[in-house]
Amino acid sequence: MNFKYKKMNKTLLVTGATSGFGKAIARRFAANGYNIIITGRRKERLEELETELKSHSGIKVLSLNFDVRNYNEVMSAINNLPDEWKAIDILVNNAGLAVGLNHIDKGVVDDWERMIDTNVKGLIYVTRAVSPLMVERNSGHIINIGSVARDPYENGNVYCASKAAVDTFSKAIRIDLLKNNIKVTHIAPGMADTEFSIVRFKGDAEKAGITYKGIKPLTADDIADAVFYCATLPAHVCINDLEITCTQQANATTNFRKE
Repeated sequence: MNFKYKKMNKTLLVTGATSGFGKAIARRFAANGYNIIITGRRKERLEELETELKSHSGIKVLSLNFDVRNYNEVMSAINNLPDEWKAIDILVNNAGLAVGLNHIDKGVVDDWERMIDTNVKGLIYVTRAVSPLMVERNSGHIINIGSVARDPYENGNVYCASKAAVDTFSKAIRIDLLKNNIKVTHIAPGMADTEFSIVRFKGDAEKAGITYKGIKPLTADDIADAVFYCATLPAHVCINDLEITCTQQANATTNFRKE
């Protein structure tokens, strides 16, 4: 990957950086000279990305290997940041997933818990850990990656509920942090060709492939571009909510598939 280097002296923290949106976001900001804190559960992938970013951009990169679902791990990682890394300018709460696709009467409790623990509780834990650092500096930007699934669809039940929670939480903390000069942006992507469907169908690539049949979906880079745009607007401008779909998708339930 070719990076265009321009030193910014700003720091981004992005969760779930080992694949998909998170990885693309880390690369996009690194390309523009941001220092990057990347987090994720998969240590090997995290280390690979750290090496890549350092090699191509010449910026400072810190990888933190923890699970956002574990409150103690989250707080320990953030509370023990070296002083030079505590001035976090942008937090992108990206870690999230969908698991399973069942009617509620046939739902799998383990699937529900994974989604709620990651999409809702994990996002809240990281925000709780990082936001005091922003409040102390009276500056910062929190960007939460939600989904068009905040609007319900059949078989989505718990996943949809978790993304509706991200939407509402984003609106609530925007109010909480208004007096602290902290921006909060909620970004709701539609269909995107990442590992999302592979995870949802628990590794079944054939089922995952059907998701995008006849559709040209969004890419991780599309969302990274949108995140970067929101994060680099003038200081007096905040995009509170941004829904993004591919041209063939109107909303969570309506799309047009070409034969």
